[in-house]
Amino acid sequence: MDEQKDASSNSSNSSTGPATPRFHSHHSETTRLCTQVNAELFDATNPRIHRDIIRIIAQYLDAQGYTSTKVTLYDEANVKQQQENNYISDVVRLRAAILDGEWDEADRICASAYLKDKKHILYSVYKQQYLELIDDNESQKAFTTLTKHLKPLESQQAFQGEFRDLCYLLTTKAIQDAPAFRNWDGIASSREKLAEYLQNILEYEIVGRENEQQLLRPNRLVTLLRQAVAYQIESCQYHAESIPLVSSLLSDYAPVVVPNTEQRAFVGHLGNVKCTEYVGAHGNFVASGSSDNTIRIWDTESSECLATLRGHTSRIWDICVDRMGTTLISASGDCTVKIWDIHDLHKPQCTATIPTSRLDSSASSNTTNVSAGVGQGGGGDIYSVSLTPLESHIIMAGYDRTIRLYDRVTGRVVQTLHGHDLSVAQAVANPLGNLIISGSKDQTIRFWDTISGTCVKSLRSHLGEVTSVATSDSGMLLLSSSKDNSNRLWDLRSLKRLRRYKGHQNTSKNFIRSDFIGDSLVVGGSEDGMVYIWDRESTSVVQRLDGHKGIVYEAKWNPKRGILCSASDDWTLKTWWFDPANTTAAAAVAASGSS
Repeated sequence: MDEQKDASSNSSNSSTGPATPRFHSHHSETTRLCTQVNAELFDATNPRIHRDIIRIIAQYLDAQGYTSTKVTLYDEANVKQQQENNYISDVVRLRAAILDGEWDEADRICASAYLKDKKHILYSVYKQQYLELIDDNESQKAFTTLTKHLKPLESQQAFQGEFRDLCYLLTTKAIQDAPAFRNWDGIASSREKLAEYLQNILEYEIVGRENEQQLLRPNRLVTLLRQAVAYQIESCQYHAESIPLVSSLLSDYAPVVVPNTEQRAFVGHLGNVKCTEYVGAHGNFVASGSSDNTIRIWDTESSECLATLRGHTSRIWDICVDRMGTTLISASGDCTVKIWDIHDLHKPQCTATIPTSRLDSSASSNTTNVSAGVGQGGGGDIYSVSLTPLESHIIMAGYDRTIRLYDRVTGRVVQTLHGHDLSVAQAVANPLGNLIISGSKDQTIRFWDTISGTCVKSLRSHLGEVTSVATSDSGMLLLSSSKDNSNRLWDLRSLKRLRRYKGHQNTSKNFIRSDFIGDSLVVGGSEDGMVYIWDRESTSVVQRLDGHKGIVYEAKWNPKRGILCSASDDWTLKTWWFDPANTTAAAAVAASGSS
């Protein structure tokens, strides 16, 4: 059945797959109109916000008929509600004790009370006690309070140097002699200021309770979700001419568009560009690794090179970037993997060099320079580097036929996987993180258990070296590339081959890689200098992007910006976008398929 599907894929090239939906570019308006999502929009830890979320969820559960679940939710929430009631009561009692100078009572309340920001409140209370003892010339008691109570809470001081001045008071004649307390105006006034601070805490809590009485509008959760989807549609670069119907809320809205036009060319490398990766989910920046031994970071909008990362002594085979876009990891022919801090794109720094030739016996070298002796009699080129789903470990593979799992916290290898007969071209984790999947020059794809390190399955279906492996976002599908001139789609649950994609060229000594574009397209490089895009289900070629003057090694899709970035042997990167005015490209694909 599979062979029939594969055979039909060649004849199906005469069609261009599903009709391309009608979109128009909206990037300039998006930049101007859409507020970026960030933590400053509201404080998720704010008790008022927390109570609002509970009410909204309970309303939805009630509307859907989940009454018992709603009751359970409120029961658990009421436990915290009782804690907050106790908190308000404790603050009221503590305020009264301070105003009356009942310090023994204040100590008892502080010791047993449920106080938020307890350390800061304790510091303020003990500071008041200490100042009053100094004012009453009770030096011995003041010293005891300072060493027993204030010293452990030194980190809570209101400003740098306050604790130093508190110590200095033990040697002065008056409190006002210390620089930090020149404005001290007596015990009564100081107590009132501390009581006012506690009163502000009370008012904050009480106002939050009053807000709970605000009318909750019907279907509030569904309304907020619709607003979120509307924002996602508005912030997308491409706008459909009709309102799209969103079928899932588990991922952000991203329309499926087929790039048809070159957008930018990124020129600056002095050798072929082996790999590329977006820096951060929004796709504002892109990184590239080259045979000129450098990694460059570019602005995707202007194609300006923002930074050049130097330190490797051989070609860069692969790079990966964490989800936040703050850490870049590079794999090189110099037998090392480097970790780069790219918080500041204009001043990137190498924070660690991992010498894989000695990894099994030592930790990483925390230096920006490659350690002496690295690469001498070791593991050889590192062809692949990737992160596990939790980004706690680095997966490295290469010429020495092994895959290593490197713990970023301890700086040590926790698993070394042996089994391939030849070098490993690529190794990645599945979205659940329980499997590592590797493709090798020995023509096999292997599946490894992350915990035990054992090979649980090996597939030998390709007729040539496997050059790449990639998993879909759902974790249900696997895409592999091989030097048998094919990319193949697999069901990861049954390990059954589903589709074969042909038309491109992948037969020589290059690592040609393929990847997914959303849920409906597949993209890959080719030795004929084109970027190929296939319909995932029909396997037909829906687009050939012609613009590079050399081999295209790989292409990466960014759903936020709706652009494709390709890396080539012609020393350049290129980005591609969907231009609604360009009807020539689609017609050319159709004509090529029918010829």
